[in-house]
Amino acid sequence: MSDLTKIPVTVITGFLGAGKTTLIRHLMANSGGRKLAVLVNEFGTVGVDGEILRQCADENCPDENIVELANGCICCTVADEFIPTIEALMARAQKPDHILIETSGLALPKPLLKAFDWPAIRSKITVDGVIALADAEAVAAGRFAPDVAAVDAQRQADDSLDHETPLSEVFEDQIACADLVLLSKADLAGEEGLAAARAVIEAEAPRKLPILPLTEGVIDAKVVLGLEAAAEDDLAARPSHHDGADDHEHDDFDTVVIELPEIEDPASLVSAIERLAREQRILRVKGHIAVTGKPMRLLVQAVGERVRHQFDRPWGADPRRSALVVIAEHDDVDEAAIRAVLLGACEGASA
Repeated sequence: MSDLTKIPVTVITGFLGAGKTTLIRHLMANSGGRKLAVLVNEFGTVGVDGEILRQCADENCPDENIVELANGCICCTVADEFIPTIEALMARAQKPDHILIETSGLALPKPLLKAFDWPAIRSKITVDGVIALADAEAVAAGRFAPDVAAVDAQRQADDSLDHETPLSEVFEDQIACADLVLLSKADLAGEEGLAAARAVIEAEAPRKLPILPLTEGVIDAKVVLGLEAAAEDDLAARPSHHDGADDHEHDDFDTVVIELPEIEDPASLVSAIERLAREQRILRVKGHIAVTGKPMRLLVQAVGERVRHQFDRPWGADPRRSALVVIAEHDDVDEAAIRAVLLGACEGASA
């Protein structure tokens, strides 16, 4: 690669739990010989996705090329963290061939794209493409991007729904900024669900977009990488709810970290997380748990009432610390109540 060639960057966005990390793991394992770097933006103080990706590090994407940006939403901290990180990557003797950026589920892509016009990096990198992942099953069910008729019906039933929800605005901004939409968890949605999700996205997108089904993050890297969109030069075609605003905040969302003792029964914890989704409108839960008598860490990842858990690696020399990151809309975060439900699961299992 000559010094005059810009390094391509793929921005991977999507709502909480849409499958961004799973897709990146697949791309890391199927890079086609490309030397990759991965920037992971977490919402919250405990990084989980970055650690998951480090377990997949190899010669094409070594551990030092996986960087966590955990000091806040990447679209709000471009000058403080994103720009210096890109500059550091560009200063290395062995520069990456391609950079993948996993945004947090709450990030708006457009402010990040504007950062690529920053004088220190504009001549060195380009946005190869913005990939938006959308949970096909959830979109098909009408969440995140309701149609006009559904919104009108909700307004008649509840005056408090006289405006779009913060979640739908995030979803719409991500779709509007995308060059390619991947409908994840296609196996759960089925053909009927995929068709419904595709219709929602086509109605929302400001322009014709390719929309492809995806299961477990598996897709040919040639389809995702090498789009050559130069998205930083095409901002006018990517409308946002926040156009014209100098800044935006994420006061609509909040995150808490709940530390727990060791548990004996993972099933009790799963039930507790499902209960939080039903009763306290918790959006996302992720973290690592110590299970009594088990040398392996239990990785827990939940989107609403859909909870996945698996033992990922031995604790080794790491302290057996159980901690879960819990994310919800601001008014739904009652830390004491969340803690009580989760601790109740631990106590109930050991009683």
